[in-house]
Amino acid sequence: MAKWVYMFTEGNADMRNLLGGKGANLAEMTNLGLPVPQGFTITTEACTQYYEDGRQINDEIMGQIMEAITKMEGITGKKFGDKENPLLVSVRSGARASMPGMMDTILNLGLNEDVVAVLSEKSNNPRWAWDCYRRFIQMYSDVVMEVGKKYFEELIDKMKAERGVKLDVELTADDLKELAMQFKAEYKEKIGADFPSDPKEQLVGAIKAVFRSWDNPRANVYRRDNDIPYSWGTAVNVQMMAFGNMGDDCGTGVAFTRDPATGNKGLFGEFLTNAQGEDVVAGVRTPMHIAEMEQKFPEAFAKFTEVCHTLETHYRDMQDMEFTVEHGQLYMLQTRNGKRTAQAALKIACDLVDEGMRSEEEAVAMIDPRNLDTLLHPQFDAKALKAATPMGKGLGASPGAACGKIVFTADDAVEWAERGEKVVLVRLETSPEDITGMKSAQGILTVRGGMTSHAAVVARGMGECCVSGCGDIAMDEANKKFTLGGKEFHEGDFISIDGTTGNIYDGIIPTVDATIAGEFGRIMAWADKYRTMKVRTNADTPADAKKAVELGAEGIGLCRTEHMFFGEGRIDAFREMICSTTAEEREKALAKVLPYQQDDFEGLFEALEGNPVTIRFLDPPLHEFVPTEEEDIKKLAEAQGKSVEEIKTIIASLHEFNPMMGHRGCRLAVTYPEIAKMQTTAIIRAAIKVKKAHADWDICPEIMIPLVGDVKELKYVKKFVVETADAEIAAAGVDLKYEVGTMIEIPRAAITADAIATEADFFCFGTNDLTQMTYGFSRDDAGKFLNAYYDAKIFENDPFAKLDQVGVGKLMETAIKLGKPVNPNLHVGICGEHGGDPSSVEFCNKIGLDYVSCSPFRVPVARLAAAQAAIAEKNA
Repeated sequence: MAKWVYMFTEGNADMRNLLGGKGANLAEMTNLGLPVPQGFTITTEACTQYYEDGRQINDEIMGQIMEAITKMEGITGKKFGDKENPLLVSVRSGARASMPGMMDTILNLGLNEDVVAVLSEKSNNPRWAWDCYRRFIQMYSDVVMEVGKKYFEELIDKMKAERGVKLDVELTADDLKELAMQFKAEYKEKIGADFPSDPKEQLVGAIKAVFRSWDNPRANVYRRDNDIPYSWGTAVNVQMMAFGNMGDDCGTGVAFTRDPATGNKGLFGEFLTNAQGEDVVAGVRTPMHIAEMEQKFPEAFAKFTEVCHTLETHYRDMQDMEFTVEHGQLYMLQTRNGKRTAQAALKIACDLVDEGMRSEEEAVAMIDPRNLDTLLHPQFDAKALKAATPMGKGLGASPGAACGKIVFTADDAVEWAERGEKVVLVRLETSPEDITGMKSAQGILTVRGGMTSHAAVVARGMGECCVSGCGDIAMDEANKKFTLGGKEFHEGDFISIDGTTGNIYDGIIPTVDATIAGEFGRIMAWADKYRTMKVRTNADTPADAKKAVELGAEGIGLCRTEHMFFGEGRIDAFREMICSTTAEEREKALAKVLPYQQDDFEGLFEALEGNPVTIRFLDPPLHEFVPTEEEDIKKLAEAQGKSVEEIKTIIASLHEFNPMMGHRGCRLAVTYPEIAKMQTTAIIRAAIKVKKAHADWDICPEIMIPLVGDVKELKYVKKFVVETADAEIAAAGVDLKYEVGTMIEIPRAAITADAIATEADFFCFGTNDLTQMTYGFSRDDAGKFLNAYYDAKIFENDPFAKLDQVGVGKLMETAIKLGKPVNPNLHVGICGEHGGDPSSVEFCNKIGLDYVSCSPFRVPVARLAAAQAAIAEKNA
């Protein structure tokens, strides 16, 4: 019989895949002898089984849950629904990868009116007992029965207004009892049944709700963004309650062993007296700093600092912990490796090496490469910032700078961003269902909440600027306006926020690119030491190329020459070429384009200082370059001595039914060899000129012919390239090597790579087109149906963002296996968008690519991912 349920005493940290992160760590803390309220974990496999059984908990699993309850009652000496010593539990989710705020939690489970009466009498604290009950009804209704929180919040606000009080804690026991009855009436009205009073019925409902929450929309979005497979499932942790809301000698907190924003060593966190955990995380009350806990609870604080040291030393990483103090006694509710900003991740990794806790390789492996993106993102211009006066201040919860138009709902953020507007999402407090809006916004500003609130944690994880807890804002969400610093702001007004300082500014403050220093260089040096794969960049201009070199690029893996044609003066000559009717006319027009192309290529060779430069021949269909405005058409007709009608006829003839599979790539060079000749001339002349100026540079242009599906195409176009290049080199009387290769972006090219390798010096996988051609999806239209694919669990992520290793990956592997034996000197790279995606980089390393190429700002991400892949392979 399978084991579906483990007591905390039966697990350990190595059982993360089965028990989830939270369950494995609760078991590990139990093994370490730390004060953990006991309980049990229902495994991730039980979650998967629940879905396989049509969202039902089968009898075998249910039997083991009931056995675990009996064991738990034995360990705690308390019983569910007991009139003497009732057991109350929390029910929390815990996947193997940390997903803060994405799934559901229920506290105080096991309460009914009889139990409340017992607790009131036993504790001599009826206010506490009724507070727990009203919280439980609210949470259970929301999480298990999906009755929205807002109905209950409205009832609380109404009662506070009637009693003339501001805070929940000012309500009396009788007020809370009345509120609990109102809540139950609300539940009955919405659900059509009485609120359940049997603790075991409550528990089964709660466990099902946690399993269900694995498939809720916000969890699905978070998983897609963080490469967490749906098949993993979540575990459920059932744990005896520790109460932080029994009076002023109780409290609850969240703390980190190092600052998650800067990485500085030392306790960082927040604490609330007379409160339960969700109050800190939800940001409903603004908490005090963890250091103040020492004055209130000296003994518990001393014990807590000792626990922090134990946990950080044990896990050898910064810990994020939740704890409760009940009548001065400390209880640990969870620990996990803390989420952190990119700056903090680099500092912590370096510090742990310096403290002798980690090796260089381990430090490199600790950092999420995607996090580096945030280091490379804009900050406010220092001069403009100095001149600006903040109109308000919150907590700098997630670093970076953001400015944009104010929106008040997540849906509006998505809608406005799709229109191309930059927006800042302003909310009373964020909740997990706001995640898509948070992603679409430039930054997030909340009125409530601390540094560990939902907005802060999620924004830090996404690398997005966030200011939380600006209590000075007078918010009117219903009418989409707020007042701050004496001014009323409406939807669409401009605002700037600084996620590092927490400052809020009226209007727009210009931003500047981030500069990289400190630990970044150290970590990158380690990464470069351990990686085996090269990292190049996709760059079309000298400026982009220079930026990429600054960020560590070792060559250009893709220069898209068509991007160069849109410059001033060039597009006219290029349009003349397109609308030419004879080869002579075409050559005449191309002769005008040639000096521009040569100039561009010289700039690229200069920027790369002898590192490889791969230049792709013209790829897109010609209709993308033709004029659409009447005035431009007239100008072109005059230049060519043709009538406007003739030009319009030529333009109309370029229309294609499926341009992505139409007259483009090497097909253009087959039809118009003069284009290939002009581009070859420009490349070789530029290389000769730069080589003369820098004799010590090893310049060897790599000419890439796109969209080849048959070796005969490559052979045909290559003949013109070689003839032209050799003639130029001979005329200049220099010694210059060059290579001719192809992009593998058609499935047929991959499966006939042995033939193609006889003519190619290199392969470069154009995985954008290869994905498109393999799936038969248009990447410009896939957005219309991909969401339906996610909902139906056909896809877990966008195959254009994350390489499809099963299908497209198999084609890549096939091409390498066929090509290398035929041509042992063949070098192979990738230059699709996947070149900067960490999991795709890992796959490229595994199948033996020589390099990956990605956009300039993703170069550090690829360098780190390549190092992690090499380290993982070595240790496998």
